[in-house]
Amino acid sequence: MNPRPPHRLRGRRAALALTIAGSDSGGGAGLQADLKTFAALGVHGTCVVTCVTAQNPCSVRSVRACATTLVEAQLTALLDELPPAAAKTGMLLAPDIIHAVVRLLAGRRFPLVVDPVMVATSGAVLLRPSAVRALRDQLLPLATLATPNLDEAGILVGTRLETPEDLRAAAREIHRQSGCAVLVKGGHLPACREAVDIFYDGRRELLLSAPFIRHVSTHGTGCTYSAAITGWLARGLPLPAAVRAAKAFVTQAIAASVRIGRHQALNPLARRAPDLTKSAIP
Repeated sequence: MNPRPPHRLRGRRAALALTIAGSDSGGGAGLQADLKTFAALGVHGTCVVTCVTAQNPCSVRSVRACATTLVEAQLTALLDELPPAAAKTGMLLAPDIIHAVVRLLAGRRFPLVVDPVMVATSGAVLLRPSAVRALRDQLLPLATLATPNLDEAGILVGTRLETPEDLRAAAREIHRQSGCAVLVKGGHLPACREAVDIFYDGRRELLLSAPFIRHVSTHGTGCTYSAAITGWLARGLPLPAAVRAAKAFVTQAIAASVRIGRHQALNPLARRAPDLTKSAIP
């Protein structure tokens, strides 16, 4: 009997993007937000679960890290059969998890976006103090881009950030420390009329701004923003173009927020993103 012929793959080839992050049981942030964002960009999302949280839009009630061996097993399984075109990290929580991720990603050639998730909007600690040094000294040097928010950038540079000029200085200092490009997100800057972010890669600086959308919850904004950058990188955009496109994407997701129960949530699936891979974006 002749063996059956090999199955032929059909359909359009999808870009692969990976998120290494914690689970948000409320669905607004974490790997849930990442996977929705990847889907909106037409990218197939894979995930490594680093921690499980018990949370809702009001509070983070409990956080449990996954066993480091389980994180390693998840990541190894994906790298063996589904290597991504781009990857991001989110909530890593513990130094052992960071060490494992660094060990398995070292030498990989795909772009890596590091969202240094440290503290929840509610004040819950999402990165143990013992893990900050591992993130700064081991993970950031592997990154293509780091995307700290105002508070996270302040922790990384050791000073409080209060003005757009502070963002510029912080972006340069984090780049000097780690060598990666930096996007410092200034959405919480006091007395600022627009949501201002600073991108710096050692050669060029970009100021990205968008009008504040008032009276809307921004839970999950950082996750969605970094996931959108990762998705556009997976689809082949150069880094500055991916950052610009992601800024527009997250602004749209905030504007299209939906009611969930008594709360609001960003809506990354409000409208499928346009195909920017064939257009010229500086």
